[in-house]
Amino acid sequence: MEKKRGFFRRRKKAIIIFTVVIIIGLIIIFNLRSQREKAIKVTVEKVKKHDLTSIISASGEVKPKKNVNISAQVPGRIVKIGVEEGQLVKEEDFLLKLDSTQYEAYTERDRALILSYRAQLIQAKARLKKDKNFYERQKKLFEEELISKEQLEAGKAQFEISQAQHRAVVYQINQAKASLQSSLDNLNKTTYNSPIDGIITSLRVEEGEIALIGTMNNPGTVLITIADLSVMEIEVEVDETDVVGVQIGQSSEVRVDALPEQIISGKVTEIGSSALQKITSSQESKDFKVVVTLKNPPKELKPGLSASADIITAEKKDALAVPISALVLREKDEEGEKKKKEEEEGVYVVTESRVKFHPVKKGIMGEMMIEITEGLEEGQQIVVGPYNALRQLKDDMLIKPEEKKKE
Repeated sequence: MEKKRGFFRRRKKAIIIFTVVIIIGLIIIFNLRSQREKAIKVTVEKVKKHDLTSIISASGEVKPKKNVNISAQVPGRIVKIGVEEGQLVKEEDFLLKLDSTQYEAYTERDRALILSYRAQLIQAKARLKKDKNFYERQKKLFEEELISKEQLEAGKAQFEISQAQHRAVVYQINQAKASLQSSLDNLNKTTYNSPIDGIITSLRVEEGEIALIGTMNNPGTVLITIADLSVMEIEVEVDETDVVGVQIGQSSEVRVDALPEQIISGKVTEIGSSALQKITSSQESKDFKVVVTLKNPPKELKPGLSASADIITAEKKDALAVPISALVLREKDEEGEKKKKEEEEGVYVVTESRVKFHPVKKGIMGEMMIEITEGLEEGQQIVVGPYNALRQLKDDMLIKPEEKKKE
């Protein structure tokens, strides 16, 4: 009996030892496996609310709202210039004069022709009256059968000839008057006055030069450029992917290269309806003209200066947002091989040193942050970088998180 009891005691002891060895072995295996799973170093950050401002940046140049190029309308030699570059002028102030001798001669010629035709008209009227009276007498004599029909017809023909001559002289007078009007118009175009209040921004000619008018293929001589600098604009080129977000009335902050310390406020006042034509390959992206009118432009501002505009397209206060660097694009996990692979955008959320991909929906984009309208909650910890680590991450991967350093 004692032998049997000792056998069971030894067997029970062996079972306990075996169980302990198995447990120790499992612990060692689990620890070794855990050590073999390499943790990826990542930067993490908590999801917070931010004030976001969506901005579209574009570059261009400063231009006055009113800018008038005065070109030669008639050819001629410049005999007098009454202004200087940079001079302020008022509307109707004298600018310059071309040699008008030829145009004055044309005017006098047309006036003389009119006087000559008027003298001929007096003669034609007298002749017409005479031939009309003769024809009336011939008709009476014919009715009394005192003359032949041939004599009546001769009187009628002479009357009709006088009528035609009278009309011809009237037409000549009208033609001469039209020619005189054209000559006077050309004569007036030899003297140039300012069409607006402004400043002479460009004086490209000197006295003695010949001003030429434009043709179909060659532009005419630009004599003077006048600009109204009281209202200034910046004309920028916005990419086709951004222009859809630009609207009339949106605020803008303008920086001029020549005035680096100043930020000038402005508003969008014009958006091009068609892409700008450029002598480049049609495969390149298209740009659209956007005009920003400046508020209280500084006196130092000059046309032609290079400038850039930050157009504010949207603003939100206390918006749930994450760094743009945290967004990851990956393929959706869908059943069936025949289904087309789709991509989804999201972030990796950290839970107990492991990550899980969360699809998100985006809102407006700030400078470095982007609004998340769906898929995250405030306070969740997400992976924000580095880029190489984000590319390697997959669900349930072990990570070694590091808080993002505050700048």
